[in-house]
Amino acid sequence: MNAVIDLLKSHRSIRQFTDQPIEQTTIETLIEAGQAAATSSFIQACTVIQVSNPNTREKLAACAGGQAYVAAAPVFLVFCADMKRHQLTCEMHDAQMQSGFTEQFITASLDTALFSQNLVVAAESLGLGTVYIGGLRNKIAEVADLLQLPDMVYPVFGLCLGYPAQNPEVKPRLPVNVVLKQDVYDDKADRDLITDYDAHVRDYYKTRTGGTKDMSWSEQISGMLVKESRPHMLPFLQERGFLLK
Repeated sequence: MNAVIDLLKSHRSIRQFTDQPIEQTTIETLIEAGQAAATSSFIQACTVIQVSNPNTREKLAACAGGQAYVAAAPVFLVFCADMKRHQLTCEMHDAQMQSGFTEQFITASLDTALFSQNLVVAAESLGLGTVYIGGLRNKIAEVADLLQLPDMVYPVFGLCLGYPAQNPEVKPRLPVNVVLKQDVYDDKADRDLITDYDAHVRDYYKTRTGGTKDMSWSEQISGMLVKESRPHMLPFLQERGFLLK
C-alpha cells in the first residue's frame, strides 16, 4: 500500500547484531521520534535510560533470564513509566499530588509503550533491528536498584538496538477477523480461525528452529496462562508509590 505500512508489516525481532556502532545523534533523533507519540492528557510519562556500562549490562542480562543480547547489543535502552517529574510539577506550584491510582499506572504505562513503539518504527526505517526485553520485570526490584530509580518510576521493559546480523522470517499474526469485530464482540468463528492459524504458527516454528520446536500458538499461550505471572510486581508497584496498598 505504501512504504510505512510495508515497514510495519515487516517487523521482526532481531537478537543478533553486527559490531557497527550507532551514532549518539541517531539515538537522540529516535528519542525525539518516540516523544512525538500520543501521550494521555499531555503527561509525557516516559523516561528512557541508555545503559552503556558493561557491568550494568551484564547484570541486566542476568535479571532478564540470561538473555545475552542485552549485554551484546550496540545499544540498550530501558523504558520507564515515570510519574516522578509530575510530583516535581506539583511542588513547583505548591500543589499536593494525589498518587497511587490505577488510572495513573495505566496511562503512564501506555505512554511508555506508545513512546517505545514510535521509536522502534523510526529505528527500523533506518535499517536498525530491535527486540523488546520484558524479562527485566522478572527481577524488577533489582533492575530498579541497578538504575537507581526513585519512587514513582518503574522499568516497563528494555530494548536492544543495532544493525541486524540475522534475517528471520516475519512471525505470522492472528487473522484479522479474530482481532477486528463489527459493532459487537462476536467470537463464534474464533475457534476455527485460531485452529487454522495454529497450523501456520507450527510451520513457522519448525522452519525457524530447524524442526526443534513444534508448537502452535494456542498451545504456547495456554501453557503460559496456567501459571502465575510475576506476582512480585504488585508489592513492588505499591512500595514505589505507583499503586495504592
